This record gives sequence, structure tokens and C-alpha cells, in this order.
Amino acid sequence: MSSSSGSVTDRVIAHVSGIVGSEPQKASVTFLGVEPVDVLRFVRGDEVIFATVGCSRHPMHDPTDLVADPVRGPRAEVTMTMRATTGLQGLHKSLAMLAAAPAVEGLILDVDSLVDLQQPLWAGAICSAFLLTADDRFADLPLDVPADPVRFLRAVPITANEAAWVRLKGADELRAAWAEAGVDVTDPTRAAVTPG
Repeated sequence: MSSSSGSVTDRVIAHVSGIVGSEPQKASVTFLGVEPVDVLRFVRGDEVIFATVGCSRHPMHDPTDLVADPVRGPRAEVTMTMRATTGLQGLHKSLAMLAAAPAVEGLILDVDSLVDLQQPLWAGAICSAFLLTADDRFADLPLDVPADPVRFLRAVPITANEAAWVRLKGADELRAAWAEAGVDVTDPTRAAVTPG
């Protein structure tokens, strides 16, 4: 099986759908000069699971690299799990912007990456940035050698103040503050943690 962009996206959809155990709804978001990014949406009981499809078409490279390897290099997709307590209108567009950031801005998405969109992530959200972490729910998706496997990174929505805290003290300090305050980061109506 080829690792062409079409087959990579097909394999991502099959991989994620198989792990979740259901068929998703799909929304496609287009950015100027970039291939479309799809966002899958699964509903499981009282939770909604999102996954991007399209970020992993190509390896992520530092834009200062003189020659970017078209096959080797880290590949990723973004997932997000939220409690289905509100409509989350517009969240798929924010996730697509995050997934397109490597192609548009030359970002390399990884654990503890902070991506600040500087606008509400969904209608009425207090959160305006994403903090990425490993997603244990989704195993890596192997691709044909020599391509790197696709990693799945969980996007956690955070507020502007929490983003400032990450820049100042690091992601682990914010996670510790959430744990101490009993914050459920999957609750779209949660309160912000105020940096101490």
C-alpha cells in the first residue's frame, strides 16, 4: 500500500474510527494554499471526540531547513475529547487551524506545544489556545517504511491566562494546578485557573 497523501488520510480515518468504534460525522475546512483539513466528530454517550485528518499528509519540518525530506520526519494528527454539555459551535474550525499550522506557519506539533489562536475556540468559549499532550487512547499509526508513524496529540483548550502561565512556568505546572483545583479540562463550561 502506498504512503501517498490520499492513502495516509484514508488510513487515519480507518484507524481512528476503529479505535472509537463508530462512524464519524466529517467537516472539511479549506485554507488558502493548503490542502483541506477534515475534522471527524464522534459522539459517545456524554462525550464528543474530535480528530483531525490532513495534518499527517506530509512530514513536519522546521521552515529553516534548506531541504525538507518529503517522506521522513514527524507526522501528527490532533484529537480532542469534550463533554457534550454545549454545542461547541466553531470548534472544528479551530481544530483545523491547529492541524494546518505546520503547513501554514512551519510549526512542528509535539507534546507540550502551545498554539495560541487568540480568539475563542468555539462560540462563547473562555479558551483561546491549545496545549498539546500525548493521547493514550490512540496508538501511533504505522506508515510504510521509511515514513514515520502518525502520532496522535490531544489538544486541551486553555485560556489566555493559562497560556501565559505555560510560557512562564511550563505545561507541567499548569497541569498540577488543574489537578489541585479539580479542573475537568473536558468540561466546556469549566472555570479558568488563575496563575499564582
